[in-house]
Amino acid sequence: MEDLELATVLTALADPVRLRIVAELARSGGIVCGQFDVPVSMSTLSHHLKVLREAGVLRVTPQGSYRTHELRREEMETRFPGVLESITRAIVPPAA
Repeated sequence: MEDLELATVLTALADPVRLRIVAELARSGGIVCGQFDVPVSMSTLSHHLKVLREAGVLRVTPQGSYRTHELRREEMETRFPGVLESITRAIVPPAA
């Protein structure tokens, strides 16, 4: 995480599909790869997940034959205080 740059994180979050992925992860806490509700093919989804993972925004945890994706909230907060929280607050409506 120390090697990550803010510009890399912000570039990864600049794409509307990746923002939608982050919003889904923020709401759910973790999602299995095939369960994302995004209007792209699986290969394109894999690309977007790779960009977010390489930017340090999410982690992938093997769960048997599946892989769960989740936001790296604590690590992001330590490295870039308030950035991920501000973004998720802006894209995820508060619970009623």
